[in-house]
Amino acid sequence: MKIVLASGNRHKYTEMKEALEKIGIELLFGGDFENAIEVEENGKSYEENALLKAKAWAEMTGLPAMSDDSGIEVDALNGKPGIHSARIVPGSDNDRIKWMLTQLKDKTNRNAHFVSCIVVVFNDGRENIICQKKCEGKITEKISGNTGFGYDPIFIPTGYEKTFAELGDEIKRKISHRALAIKGLAEKLKVMI
Repeated sequence: MKIVLASGNRHKYTEMKEALEKIGIELLFGGDFENAIEVEENGKSYEENALLKAKAWAEMTGLPAMSDDSGIEVDALNGKPGIHSARIVPGSDNDRIKWMLTQLKDKTNRNAHFVSCIVVVFNDGRENIICQKKCEGKITEKISGNTGFGYDPIFIPTGYEKTFAELGDEIKRKISHRALAIKGLAEKLKVMI
């Protein structure tokens, strides 16, 4: 089975590709398509945003399409930035990290969790597959580590003493929100192959 990833994010593609190869699914990278489309993420939830992207890509390619929407929710910020994590402020990952650290400057509660919702949309009448998972942790007071992307340099997952950016890809691909969602999704896809 071939599924196209409705994203030009190579980090996400790499994380998902390995897990799906193990069950016999070839994941195609959306960024490799000449007619790649940008889909506005104007849904009110991770699931809505992921479905918007996957449906558009399934229609465009004629293939089953997979999409992920993810974000970080911080207790002291009433769950923000949530679905707006990648665009809470304009600029780079570093700009968003600086924003987060500034927002939490005087906060003692630094509990947070990453959320990932992954969907697969089929264009042959089969029911969509949806899997949403969380990774609990806390926000650090300063940037630490240089691997990963997004908020990885300031997020320490529960049970660890280092950030995702320090732990590296091998551990992250086992315990992250996206890793857990991919695993759950793979279980559901296995039944269909």
